[in-house]
Amino acid sequence: MKYTSEVFQRLSHGQFISANSIMSETRAIYNDIEDNEKEYADYFSQIDFQLESGDGYYYFARNEQKVVIENKLRTFLVWIDYLDFLTSCDSTFGAGTQFTLAQMEVRVGSDVELKDKLANIFEEKTSTHDKLYALATTMTNQGFAELVSEEEGMYQVTNAFRYITHIIDCINIDEEVKDEIPE
Repeated sequence: MKYTSEVFQRLSHGQFISANSIMSETRAIYNDIEDNEKEYADYFSQIDFQLESGDGYYYFARNEQKVVIENKLRTFLVWIDYLDFLTSCDSTFGAGTQFTLAQMEVRVGSDVELKDKLANIFEEKTSTHDKLYALATTMTNQGFAELVSEEEGMYQVTNAFRYITHIIDCINIDEEVKDEIPE
């Protein structure tokens, strides 16, 4: 357990530590957690943080009050729109995918459906580039993507992206209620 401070600094701020990070330090931290998972879990449980793992990533979970859970659900609603756009842009979009804003701009420019989906996210932004940049920045800030090349504007989706896709996949809409939800 040689990275307790680094793990706490990242995970306590809601970030993730992913196995497929482009940063060697992050991969080293991931490997140390993986090798000493029980020790890390026991260490952080003493201060009421639960070390959780997903498919190639780690994060902190806490027992939270109902109000906090409701706020998180509102956040996930936004991510449904983001995921809808991203998977419409590239059906294979997921952990390990590399993308550039320029490629996405070209795709949006030639697809009316994508343009409509993008119009519904980051409504305060006016240009396609600004909306795509805001989406990439949000993904980066959340730990779901990393900037690979600033010159090329290339990003890589981290394993932590599976966290959000898993949560959204868990949302079930009862067939009886489905017909009552407005489109």
